Amino acid sequence: MTVAYSPSHGLGEEDSIWFKLSALLNQEDPMQVLIALCEKYKGVLPVNLKNQRIVLLSEPEHAERVLVTNADNYTKYFDGLRPVFGRSMITIDGALWQKIRVPQQAAFHPKMFEEYFPYLMSAIDSKMDRWQQLAESGETVEMVEETWTMAADMVCRALFDREMPFNPHFVFKQVKTYTDVVNHKNVRLKNVRGELEEITDEDPAKAMEIWHSVPDTVINANIIDHREKTLLTAMQEAEADPDFPEFDHRQVIDEMKQYLWAGTETTALTLAWSLYLLSQHPEAMERVREEAHRVCGDADPDWNQVQQLSYTRMVIQETMRLYPPIWGLIRIAAGDDEIAGHKINAGDKVSVLTYIAHHSPKYWEEPEKFDPERFAPERSKKRRKYSYLPFAAGKRACIGGALSQIENTLALVQLLRRFTPEYVGPTPAKIRATVTLCPQGGLPFKIRKLS
Repeated sequence: MTVAYSPSHGLGEEDSIWFKLSALLNQEDPMQVLIALCEKYKGVLPVNLKNQRIVLLSEPEHAERVLVTNADNYTKYFDGLRPVFGRSMITIDGALWQKIRVPQQAAFHPKMFEEYFPYLMSAIDSKMDRWQQLAESGETVEMVEETWTMAADMVCRALFDREMPFNPHFVFKQVKTYTDVVNHKNVRLKNVRGELEEITDEDPAKAMEIWHSVPDTVINANIIDHREKTLLTAMQEAEADPDFPEFDHRQVIDEMKQYLWAGTETTALTLAWSLYLLSQHPEAMERVREEAHRVCGDADPDWNQVQQLSYTRMVIQETMRLYPPIWGLIRIAAGDDEIAGHKINAGDKVSVLTYIAHHSPKYWEEPEKFDPERFAPERSKKRRKYSYLPFAAGKRACIGGALSQIENTLALVQLLRRFTPEYVGPTPAKIRATVTLCPQGGLPFKIRKLS
């Protein structure tokens, strides 16, 4: 199957911020370029590109202004990814966003996490079975794909009460061709020149066809335990409410998309980068194992023991500082504003560069060093507010952030108790700045059985 390029695919449209910043993001080391520019321009970098003004912001006080104290003036920007997420919470704003969020909020209350615990463990067990086979075969695997497929299984089991009814490796590869937005410029440029760009089975048109089928496949899959209260049942109750016409079946489908990709990718990238960092710091890997043995002995952890895995949680937090999955939070100014003496005009796009704040020597001692202990309680108390934003801040903070950290803590402990993931790629691993902070060329690993 081949499909001609169509503007409906949303690939690199001229008004997209991803299209306009592609020259910058395609640099050999884009984050270091951004750090240097922000330092030169004292944290505020206005970029005028054709008919659009983009203002890059990198200081904690800028984040506070945009995300918290004047958040109503800055609306969400996610152009170019509506085909992936539809009109889910991730792409809508204002009163509709608040209304759509309400029936979903309870599924992410911390009191629910203990209920999810056995389903998270089941997904991890399934991944360990696969890793046992990989350890025996000696095959090299791409770690982000490995962690994404496990995270997708966690979402299906814990939040939807379904075993994963699709091939996650296939879906991952398909949708990744679309969400790697830096590639979209080439498609756009060929279209501008009048050349016919053929989108084949491995490209975005087919990827979207496959992706759109996934939520219904999940809904129609066999139910595991017929739990009365899951995220899916909460959304279906909203769909059945005649007084809630906005939450129709299309809304259920789109919300499922956001959890099956956006939430899954954040968890997956954090876990993959954690395994990369631990492979480069074997003493920290051993410390995770020692903590697991001290807390759990030789048995699997129970829910109460998970709360005691403090060093493992610090590894996850430090990973999200060094490699924040969402490296920049983009908003559109609804009205005029002023930030650090710079005029922000209505219609400007602003990007709060969380990566820059996470790597600033003003807020972090030896910021490029992997040091999980910097998240120990006594040191965390001294941290500059809004200098650490792995899940954003304010009312639009990530709904699943706390659950993601539980998933990763549990996965890290269980996987490392049985295996040694050995990174076999170039060192240091390079960054690819798409919508998320991905490893350039992936993170190749071999899985070794722990003797």
